[in-house]
Amino acid sequence: MGSQEVTTASAWQGMNITVAGLGVSGISAARALAGLGASVTVVDGGDSPAHRERAVPLEQQGIAVRLADADTLPEGTGLVVTSPGWKPGSPLFLAAAEAGVDVVGDVEIAWRLRGHDGRKAAPWLAVTGTNGKTTTTRMLASILAAAGLRTAAVGNIGTPIVDVVLGTDEQYADLDVLAVELSSYQLHWAPSLRAHSAAVLNLAPDHLDWHGSMEAYAADKGRVYEGNQVACVYNVADRATEDLVRAADVEEGCRAVGFTLGTPGPSQLGVVDGILVDRAFVEDRHKQAQELAEVADVDPPAPHNIANALAAAALARAFGVPPKAVRDGLRAFRPDAHRIEHVADVDGVAYVDDSKATNTHAAQASLAAYESIVWIAGGLAKGATFDELVVRSAKRLRGVVLFGADRALIREALARHAPEVPVVDLDRTDTGAMPAAVQEAARLARAGDTVLLAPACASMDMFANYNQRGDMFAEAVRELGAAGA
Repeated sequence: MGSQEVTTASAWQGMNITVAGLGVSGISAARALAGLGASVTVVDGGDSPAHRERAVPLEQQGIAVRLADADTLPEGTGLVVTSPGWKPGSPLFLAAAEAGVDVVGDVEIAWRLRGHDGRKAAPWLAVTGTNGKTTTTRMLASILAAAGLRTAAVGNIGTPIVDVVLGTDEQYADLDVLAVELSSYQLHWAPSLRAHSAAVLNLAPDHLDWHGSMEAYAADKGRVYEGNQVACVYNVADRATEDLVRAADVEEGCRAVGFTLGTPGPSQLGVVDGILVDRAFVEDRHKQAQELAEVADVDPPAPHNIANALAAAALARAFGVPPKAVRDGLRAFRPDAHRIEHVADVDGVAYVDDSKATNTHAAQASLAAYESIVWIAGGLAKGATFDELVVRSAKRLRGVVLFGADRALIREALARHAPEVPVVDLDRTDTGAMPAAVQEAARLARAGDTVLLAPACASMDMFANYNQRGDMFAEAVRELGAAGA
Protein backbone atom coordinates (compact mmCIF):
# COMPACT_ATOMS: atom_id res chain seq x y z
CA MET A 1 0.00 0.00 0.00
CA GLY A 2 1.45 3.40 -0.99
CA SER A 3 2.92 5.59 1.71
CA GLN A 4 0.41 8.39 1.32
CA GLU A 5 -2.49 6.25 0.11
CA VAL A 6 -5.63 6.21 2.21
CA THR A 7 -7.80 3.10 2.37
CA THR A 8 -11.42 4.11 1.89
CA ALA A 9 -14.11 2.64 4.10
CA SER A 10 -15.44 0.49 1.24
CA ALA A 11 -12.06 -1.26 0.86
CA TRP A 12 -12.59 -3.07 4.18
CA GLN A 13 -16.05 -4.37 3.27
CA GLY A 14 -16.10 -8.16 3.45
CA MET A 15 -12.36 -8.53 4.18
CA ASN A 16 -11.53 -11.44 6.50
CA ILE A 17 -9.33 -10.01 9.26
CA THR A 18 -7.84 -11.76 12.27
CA VAL A 19 -7.00 -9.57 15.27
CA ALA A 20 -4.39 -10.95 17.66
CA GLY A 21 -5.01 -10.06 21.29
CA LEU A 22 -8.02 -9.16 23.40
CA GLY A 23 -6.39 -6.10 24.96
CA VAL A 24 -7.23 -2.42 24.56
CA SER A 25 -5.67 -1.93 21.13
CA GLY A 26 -6.97 -5.27 19.84
CA ILE A 27 -10.54 -4.54 20.91
CA SER A 28 -10.31 -1.04 19.40
CA ALA A 29 -9.06 -2.37 16.05
CA ALA A 30 -11.62 -5.18 15.96
CA ARG A 31 -14.54 -2.86 16.60
CA ALA A 32 -13.34 -0.30 14.08
CA LEU A 33 -12.79 -2.82 11.29
CA ALA A 34 -16.07 -4.61 11.96
CA GLY A 35 -17.78 -1.23 11.85
CA LEU A 36 -16.33 -0.72 8.36
CA GLY A 37 -17.83 -4.00 7.19
CA ALA A 38 -14.92 -6.41 7.66
CA SER A 39 -15.45 -9.95 8.90
CA VAL A 40 -13.35 -9.99 12.09
CA THR A 41 -12.11 -12.80 14.30
CA VAL A 42 -10.22 -12.02 17.51
CA VAL A 43 -7.88 -14.70 18.86
CA ASP A 44 -6.27 -14.83 22.30
CA GLY A 45 -4.42 -17.53 24.21
CA GLY A 46 -6.24 -16.75 27.45
CA ASP A 47 -9.58 -18.11 28.59
CA SER A 48 -10.12 -16.51 31.99
CA PRO A 49 -13.39 -15.00 33.24
CA ALA A 50 -11.94 -11.58 32.37
CA HIS A 51 -11.24 -12.72 28.80
CA ARG A 52 -14.75 -14.09 28.42
CA GLU A 53 -16.21 -10.88 29.83
CA ARG A 54 -14.29 -8.78 27.29
CA ALA A 55 -15.46 -11.06 24.49
CA VAL A 56 -19.19 -10.53 25.12
CA PRO A 57 -19.62 -7.01 23.66
CA LEU A 58 -17.50 -7.97 20.64
CA GLU A 59 -19.66 -11.00 19.94
CA GLN A 60 -22.73 -8.82 20.27
CA GLN A 61 -21.26 -6.68 17.47
CA GLY A 62 -20.91 -9.78 15.27
CA ILE A 63 -17.19 -10.27 15.90
CA ALA A 64 -16.03 -13.86 16.36
CA VAL A 65 -13.82 -14.43 19.42
CA ARG A 66 -11.61 -17.50 19.75
CA LEU A 67 -10.08 -18.01 23.20
CA ALA A 68 -7.43 -20.47 24.41
CA ASP A 69 -5.89 -20.71 20.92
CA ALA A 70 -3.65 -17.91 19.72
CA ASP A 71 -1.46 -20.07 17.47
CA THR A 72 -3.72 -21.24 14.66
CA LEU A 73 -4.49 -18.92 11.72
CA PRO A 74 -8.27 -18.84 11.09
CA GLU A 75 -9.17 -20.17 7.66
CA GLY A 76 -9.63 -17.52 4.98
CA THR A 77 -7.71 -14.79 6.82
CA GLY A 78 -6.64 -12.01 4.45
CA LEU A 79 -4.91 -9.76 7.00
CA VAL A 80 -3.66 -10.15 10.58
CA VAL A 81 -3.72 -7.18 12.96
CA THR A 82 -1.50 -7.63 15.99
CA SER A 83 -1.33 -6.01 19.39
CA PRO A 84 2.03 -4.38 20.18
CA GLY A 85 3.42 -6.94 22.62
CA TRP A 86 3.12 -10.03 20.40
CA LYS A 87 6.57 -11.20 19.27
CA PRO A 88 7.36 -11.49 15.55
CA GLY A 89 8.13 -15.20 15.98
CA SER A 90 4.68 -16.04 17.38
CA PRO A 91 3.22 -19.19 15.74
CA LEU A 92 0.22 -17.23 14.44
CA PHE A 93 2.51 -14.85 12.53
CA LEU A 94 4.69 -17.67 11.20
CA ALA A 95 1.53 -19.33 9.90
CA ALA A 96 0.48 -16.03 8.32
CA ALA A 97 3.86 -15.64 6.61
CA GLU A 98 3.63 -19.18 5.24
CA ALA A 99 0.16 -18.38 3.88
CA GLY A 100 1.34 -15.09 2.33
CA VAL A 101 -0.82 -13.02 4.70
CA ASP A 102 0.42 -9.61 5.89
CA VAL A 103 0.75 -8.89 9.61
CA VAL A 104 0.33 -5.26 10.69
CA GLY A 105 -0.35 -3.37 13.92
CA ASP A 106 -3.06 -0.99 15.06
CA VAL A 107 -0.87 2.00 14.13
CA GLU A 108 -0.70 0.75 10.54
CA ILE A 109 -4.48 0.35 10.51
CA ALA A 110 -4.89 3.88 11.86
CA TRP A 111 -2.52 5.22 9.21
CA ARG A 112 -4.46 3.50 6.42
CA LEU A 113 -7.77 4.76 7.85
CA ARG A 114 -6.85 8.44 8.19
CA GLY A 115 -9.11 10.50 5.95
CA HIS A 116 -11.08 7.38 4.99
CA ASP A 117 -14.32 9.35 5.09
CA GLY A 118 -13.09 12.03 2.69
CA ARG A 119 -12.21 14.58 5.35
CA LYS A 120 -8.70 16.02 5.48
CA ALA A 121 -6.41 13.79 7.51
CA ALA A 122 -4.54 15.38 10.43
CA PRO A 123 -0.73 15.24 10.00
CA TRP A 124 1.25 13.14 12.49
CA LEU A 125 4.16 14.45 14.57
CA ALA A 126 5.76 11.26 15.87
CA VAL A 127 7.92 10.63 18.95
CA THR A 128 9.89 7.51 19.82
CA GLY A 129 13.03 6.60 21.79
CA THR A 130 14.00 4.38 24.68
CA ASN A 131 13.04 6.93 27.33
CA GLY A 132 11.08 10.17 27.54
CA LYS A 133 8.47 9.37 24.88
CA THR A 134 5.35 10.05 26.92
CA THR A 135 6.67 13.24 28.50
CA THR A 136 7.84 14.62 25.14
CA THR A 137 4.58 13.71 23.40
CA ARG A 138 2.54 15.42 26.09
CA MET A 139 4.83 18.47 26.02
CA LEU A 140 4.37 18.60 22.25
CA ALA A 141 0.57 18.44 22.57
CA SER A 142 0.68 21.23 25.16
CA ILE A 143 2.74 23.44 22.82
CA LEU A 144 0.44 22.72 19.86
CA ALA A 145 -2.61 23.56 21.98
CA ALA A 146 -0.95 26.80 23.12
CA ALA A 147 -0.68 27.70 19.44
CA GLY A 148 -4.46 27.37 19.12
CA LEU A 149 -4.36 24.06 17.26
CA ARG A 150 -6.84 21.26 17.86
CA THR A 151 -4.66 18.33 18.86
CA ALA A 152 -4.38 15.21 21.02
CA ALA A 153 -1.55 13.13 22.48
CA VAL A 154 -2.23 9.61 21.20
CA GLY A 155 -0.74 6.22 20.36
CA ASN A 156 1.38 4.37 22.92
CA ILE A 157 0.38 7.05 25.41
CA GLY A 158 -2.87 5.27 26.19
CA THR A 159 -5.56 6.41 23.74
CA PRO A 160 -6.02 3.81 20.96
CA ILE A 161 -5.00 5.63 17.81
CA VAL A 162 -7.60 3.85 15.67
CA ASP A 163 -10.37 5.44 17.76
CA VAL A 164 -8.78 8.86 17.32
CA VAL A 165 -8.41 8.58 13.55
CA LEU A 166 -12.01 7.40 13.17
CA GLY A 167 -13.19 10.33 15.30
CA THR A 168 -15.67 8.11 17.17
CA ASP A 169 -15.24 10.35 20.22
CA GLU A 170 -16.31 13.98 19.77
CA GLN A 171 -13.11 15.29 21.36
CA TYR A 172 -11.10 13.73 18.51
CA ALA A 173 -13.19 15.05 15.64
CA ASP A 174 -11.57 17.43 13.13
CA LEU A 175 -8.14 17.64 14.74
CA ASP A 176 -5.46 19.82 13.12
CA VAL A 177 -2.48 17.68 14.07
CA LEU A 178 -1.69 14.58 16.18
CA ALA A 179 1.15 14.22 18.69
CA VAL A 180 1.84 10.49 18.39
CA GLU A 181 3.91 8.40 20.80
CA LEU A 182 5.17 5.23 19.12
CA SER A 183 6.90 2.23 20.69
CA SER A 184 9.41 0.05 18.88
CA TYR A 185 6.74 -2.68 18.81
CA GLN A 186 4.26 -0.41 17.08
CA LEU A 187 6.82 0.82 14.56
CA HIS A 188 7.82 -2.75 13.71
CA TRP A 189 4.28 -3.43 12.53
CA ALA A 190 3.66 -0.09 10.73
CA PRO A 191 5.41 -0.29 7.34
CA SER A 192 3.35 2.42 5.62
CA LEU A 193 3.65 5.13 8.27
CA ARG A 194 4.97 8.45 6.91
CA ALA A 195 4.97 11.27 9.47
CA HIS A 196 5.07 15.02 8.87
CA SER A 197 8.08 15.11 11.22
CA ALA A 198 9.46 12.69 13.81
CA ALA A 199 11.95 12.47 16.67
CA VAL A 200 14.04 9.63 18.09
CA LEU A 201 14.93 10.90 21.57
CA ASN A 202 17.63 8.38 22.49
CA LEU A 203 18.63 4.75 22.04
CA ALA A 204 19.70 2.30 24.74
CA PRO A 205 19.30 -1.47 25.08
CA ASP A 206 15.68 -2.32 25.88
CA HIS A 207 13.17 -5.01 24.86
CA LEU A 208 16.01 -7.02 23.32
CA ASP A 209 14.18 -10.24 24.18
CA TRP A 210 11.44 -9.07 21.77
CA HIS A 211 13.60 -7.64 18.98
CA GLY A 212 16.41 -10.18 19.19
CA SER A 213 19.29 -7.70 18.98
CA MET A 214 20.19 -4.06 19.54
CA GLU A 215 20.53 -3.64 15.78
CA ALA A 216 16.97 -4.86 15.19
CA TYR A 217 15.65 -2.67 18.01
CA ALA A 218 17.38 0.42 16.57
CA ALA A 219 16.14 -0.38 13.06
CA ASP A 220 12.54 -0.52 14.29
CA LYS A 221 12.96 2.83 16.07
CA GLY A 222 14.44 4.26 12.88
CA ARG A 223 11.31 3.40 10.92
CA VAL A 224 9.74 6.54 12.40
CA TYR A 225 11.92 8.65 10.07
CA GLU A 226 10.88 6.88 6.86
CA GLY A 227 9.12 9.26 4.48
CA ASN A 228 9.29 12.26 6.83
CA GLN A 229 8.24 15.43 5.05
CA VAL A 230 9.72 18.35 7.00
CA ALA A 231 12.09 17.37 9.84
CA CYS A 232 13.87 14.35 11.31
CA VAL A 233 14.70 15.40 14.88
CA TYR A 234 17.66 13.66 16.51
CA ASN A 235 19.70 13.84 19.73
CA VAL A 236 23.12 15.42 19.16
CA ALA A 237 24.44 13.63 22.28
CA ASP A 238 23.32 10.23 20.96
CA ARG A 239 25.11 9.51 17.67
CA ALA A 240 22.95 6.45 17.05
CA THR A 241 19.88 8.65 16.54
CA GLU A 242 21.70 10.74 13.91
CA ASP A 243 22.82 7.54 12.17
CA LEU A 244 19.15 6.53 11.88
CA VAL A 245 18.39 9.86 10.19
CA ARG A 246 21.21 9.32 7.70
CA ALA A 247 19.85 5.87 6.86
CA ALA A 248 16.24 7.02 6.37
CA ASP A 249 14.57 7.49 3.00
CA VAL A 250 12.79 10.84 3.44
CA GLU A 251 10.91 13.19 1.16
CA GLU A 252 12.96 15.72 -0.76
CA GLY A 253 13.56 18.85 1.32
CA CYS A 254 13.18 17.10 4.69
CA ARG A 255 15.88 18.31 7.09
CA ALA A 256 17.89 16.79 9.92
CA VAL A 257 17.34 18.90 13.06
CA GLY A 258 19.38 18.20 16.19
CA PHE A 259 18.71 19.08 19.82
CA THR A 260 21.46 19.54 22.40
CA LEU A 261 21.84 20.64 26.01
CA GLY A 262 24.80 22.74 24.83
CA THR A 263 25.07 25.72 22.50
CA PRO A 264 23.29 24.79 19.27
CA GLY A 265 24.91 24.90 15.86
CA PRO A 266 23.00 25.70 12.66
CA SER A 267 19.91 23.44 12.22
CA GLN A 268 19.86 22.68 15.95
CA LEU A 269 17.95 23.66 19.07
CA GLY A 270 19.88 24.04 22.31
CA VAL A 271 20.52 25.98 25.49
CA VAL A 272 22.39 29.27 25.91
CA ASP A 273 22.66 30.93 29.34
CA GLY A 274 19.52 29.24 30.65
CA ILE A 275 17.51 29.98 27.48
CA LEU A 276 16.12 27.39 25.05
CA VAL A 277 16.99 28.67 21.58
CA ASP A 278 16.22 27.67 17.99
CA ARG A 279 18.81 27.84 15.20
CA ALA A 280 16.88 25.53 12.88
CA PHE A 281 13.59 27.23 12.06
CA VAL A 282 14.84 30.79 11.58
CA GLU A 283 15.44 32.80 8.43
CA ASP A 284 19.25 32.69 8.66
CA ARG A 285 20.21 29.72 10.85
CA HIS A 286 23.93 30.46 10.39
CA LYS A 287 23.67 33.90 12.02
CA GLN A 288 20.35 33.97 13.91
CA ALA A 289 18.93 32.28 17.00
CA GLN A 290 15.34 32.52 18.21
CA GLU A 291 14.64 32.52 21.94
CA LEU A 292 11.90 30.01 22.77
CA ALA A 293 11.66 29.66 26.55
CA GLU A 294 13.70 29.60 29.74
CA VAL A 295 15.00 26.48 31.40
CA ALA A 296 12.88 27.52 34.38
CA ASP A 297 9.76 27.12 32.20
CA VAL A 298 10.35 23.34 32.10
CA ASP A 299 8.94 21.24 34.96
CA PRO A 300 11.08 19.68 36.34
CA PRO A 301 14.24 21.32 34.92
CA ALA A 302 16.34 18.14 35.10
CA PRO A 303 18.77 17.73 32.17
CA HIS A 304 16.93 14.87 30.50
CA ASN A 305 13.65 16.76 30.79
CA ILE A 306 15.21 19.82 29.14
CA ALA A 307 16.18 17.47 26.30
CA ASN A 308 12.55 16.30 26.11
CA ALA A 309 11.40 19.92 25.91
CA LEU A 310 13.86 20.72 23.12
CA ALA A 311 12.69 17.71 21.09
CA ALA A 312 9.04 18.70 21.56
CA ALA A 313 9.86 22.28 20.59
CA ALA A 314 11.68 21.09 17.45
CA LEU A 315 8.67 19.10 16.27
CA ALA A 316 6.32 21.98 17.04
CA ARG A 317 8.54 24.45 15.20
CA ALA A 318 8.70 22.06 12.23
CA PHE A 319 4.91 22.36 12.13
CA GLY A 320 5.13 26.18 12.09
CA VAL A 321 4.32 26.92 15.73
CA PRO A 322 5.44 30.41 16.87
CA PRO A 323 8.03 30.85 19.66
CA LYS A 324 5.51 32.22 22.16
CA ALA A 325 3.45 29.02 21.94
CA VAL A 326 6.54 26.96 22.78
CA ARG A 327 7.05 28.98 25.94
CA ASP A 328 3.37 28.99 26.90
CA GLY A 329 2.99 25.27 26.20
CA LEU A 330 6.00 24.35 28.33
CA ARG A 331 4.78 26.54 31.17
CA ALA A 332 1.36 24.89 31.07
CA PHE A 333 2.72 21.35 30.98
CA ARG A 334 2.68 19.20 34.11
CA PRO A 335 4.48 15.83 34.10
CA ASP A 336 2.69 12.57 34.75
CA ALA A 337 3.03 10.86 38.11
CA HIS A 338 6.12 8.78 38.93
CA ARG A 339 8.40 10.73 36.61
CA ILE A 340 11.02 12.47 38.81
CA GLU A 341 8.13 13.57 41.02
CA HIS A 342 9.02 15.35 44.25
CA VAL A 343 7.04 13.64 47.01
CA ALA A 344 8.11 15.49 50.19
CA ASP A 345 10.97 16.88 52.22
CA VAL A 346 11.56 15.12 55.55
CA ASP A 347 14.28 16.37 57.94
CA GLY A 348 15.96 18.31 55.15
CA VAL A 349 16.03 15.31 52.77
CA ALA A 350 14.13 15.41 49.47
CA TYR A 351 12.24 12.25 48.46
CA VAL A 352 11.77 11.83 44.69
CA ASP A 353 9.68 9.19 42.89
CA ASP A 354 10.97 8.15 39.48
CA SER A 355 9.38 4.71 39.47
CA LYS A 356 8.99 5.11 35.70
CA ALA A 357 12.78 4.65 35.41
CA THR A 358 12.37 0.99 34.49
CA ASN A 359 15.70 0.59 32.65
CA THR A 360 19.30 1.68 33.14
CA HIS A 361 19.14 4.50 30.60
CA ALA A 362 16.21 6.14 32.39
CA ALA A 363 17.80 5.62 35.80
CA GLN A 364 21.05 7.19 34.63
CA ALA A 365 19.21 10.32 33.48
CA SER A 366 17.41 10.49 36.81
CA LEU A 367 20.58 10.04 38.88
CA ALA A 368 22.30 12.76 36.84
CA ALA A 369 19.71 15.30 38.03
CA TYR A 370 20.87 15.29 41.69
CA GLU A 371 24.20 15.81 43.44
CA SER A 372 24.03 13.62 46.57
CA ILE A 373 21.72 10.62 46.42
CA VAL A 374 20.53 7.67 48.44
CA TRP A 375 19.40 5.42 45.62
CA ILE A 376 16.56 2.87 45.93
CA ALA A 377 16.81 0.35 43.11
CA GLY A 378 16.05 -3.19 41.97
CA GLY A 379 13.37 -5.36 40.41
CA LEU A 380 13.37 -7.28 37.12
CA ALA A 381 16.50 -6.47 35.09
CA LYS A 382 15.11 -7.67 31.72
CA GLY A 383 18.59 -8.80 30.70
CA ALA A 384 20.25 -5.46 31.54
CA THR A 385 23.71 -4.98 33.02
CA PHE A 386 24.52 -2.21 35.50
CA ASP A 387 28.26 -1.55 35.31
CA GLU A 388 28.06 1.52 33.10
CA LEU A 389 25.23 2.99 35.18
CA VAL A 390 27.21 2.58 38.41
CA VAL A 391 30.43 3.96 36.89
CA ARG A 392 28.65 7.09 35.69
CA SER A 393 26.73 7.64 38.92
CA ALA A 394 29.14 6.48 41.66
CA LYS A 395 30.34 9.95 42.68
CA ARG A 396 26.76 11.03 43.40
CA LEU A 397 25.86 8.11 45.68
CA ARG A 398 25.64 8.60 49.45
CA GLY A 399 24.22 5.10 49.78
CA VAL A 400 22.09 2.47 48.04
CA VAL A 401 19.10 0.38 49.13
CA LEU A 402 18.33 -2.69 47.00
CA PHE A 403 15.34 -4.98 46.73
CA GLY A 404 13.74 -7.18 44.07
CA ALA A 405 14.50 -10.32 42.12
CA ASP A 406 17.62 -9.11 40.29
CA ARG A 407 19.11 -6.84 42.97
CA ALA A 408 22.28 -8.97 43.06
CA LEU A 409 23.23 -7.70 39.61
CA ILE A 410 23.23 -4.11 40.90
CA ARG A 411 24.97 -5.09 44.13
CA GLU A 412 27.77 -6.79 42.19
CA ALA A 413 28.22 -3.76 39.90
CA LEU A 414 28.44 -1.54 42.99
CA ALA A 415 31.05 -3.83 44.54
CA ARG A 416 33.14 -3.60 41.36
CA HIS A 417 32.89 0.13 40.71
CA ALA A 418 31.79 1.86 43.93
CA PRO A 419 32.98 -0.35 46.81
CA GLU A 420 33.07 2.60 49.22
CA VAL A 421 29.32 3.30 48.87
CA PRO A 422 27.22 1.77 51.71
CA VAL A 423 24.70 -0.77 50.39
CA VAL A 424 21.66 -2.15 52.19
CA ASP A 425 20.49 -5.37 50.53
CA LEU A 426 16.89 -6.10 51.50
CA ASP A 427 16.49 -9.78 50.75
CA ARG A 428 12.85 -9.29 49.82
CA THR A 429 10.57 -9.35 46.79
CA ASP A 430 7.30 -8.54 48.56
CA THR A 431 5.50 -5.19 48.54
CA GLY A 432 6.33 -4.74 52.22
CA ALA A 433 9.92 -4.16 51.13
CA MET A 434 9.08 -0.59 50.08
CA PRO A 435 8.43 0.85 53.58
CA ALA A 436 11.57 -0.92 54.79
CA ALA A 437 13.54 0.54 51.88
CA VAL A 438 12.38 4.07 52.68
CA GLN A 439 13.30 3.60 56.35
CA GLU A 440 16.78 2.37 55.43
CA ALA A 441 17.24 5.21 52.93
CA ALA A 442 16.25 7.77 55.59
CA ARG A 443 18.86 6.25 57.91
CA LEU A 444 21.60 6.67 55.28
CA ALA A 445 20.58 10.16 54.14
CA ARG A 446 21.84 13.50 55.44
CA ALA A 447 20.23 16.94 55.20
CA GLY A 448 20.58 18.18 51.63
CA ASP A 449 20.52 14.68 50.12
CA THR A 450 17.90 13.26 47.78
CA VAL A 451 16.38 9.83 48.35
CA LEU A 452 15.64 8.74 44.79
CA LEU A 453 13.46 5.82 43.73
CA ALA A 454 14.87 5.12 40.25
CA PRO A 455 14.79 1.32 40.15
CA ALA A 456 16.50 0.76 36.75
CA CYS A 457 14.33 -2.37 36.59
CA ALA A 458 10.78 -3.41 35.79
CA SER A 459 8.35 -3.76 38.67
CA MET A 460 6.41 -6.97 38.04
CA ASP A 461 8.39 -9.16 40.43
CA MET A 462 6.95 -7.21 43.38
CA PHE A 463 4.24 -4.83 42.15
CA ALA A 464 1.38 -4.76 39.67
CA ASN A 465 3.18 -2.05 37.69
CA TYR A 466 5.49 0.94 38.13
CA ASN A 467 2.51 3.06 39.21
CA GLN A 468 1.85 0.87 42.24
CA ARG A 469 5.56 0.87 43.04
CA GLY A 470 5.64 4.68 42.99
CA ASP A 471 2.43 4.97 44.99
CA MET A 472 3.82 2.70 47.72
CA PHE A 473 7.03 4.75 47.83
CA ALA A 474 5.04 7.97 48.24
CA GLU A 475 2.87 6.38 50.95
CA ALA A 476 5.98 5.20 52.84
CA VAL A 477 7.51 8.69 52.60
CA ARG A 478 4.34 10.28 53.96
CA GLU A 479 4.32 7.81 56.87
CA LEU A 480 7.95 8.66 57.54
CA GLY A 481 7.10 12.36 57.65
CA ALA A 482 4.13 11.77 59.94
CA ALA A 483 6.22 9.70 62.32
CA GLY A 484 8.77 12.47 62.61
CA ALA A 485 6.25 15.28 62.98
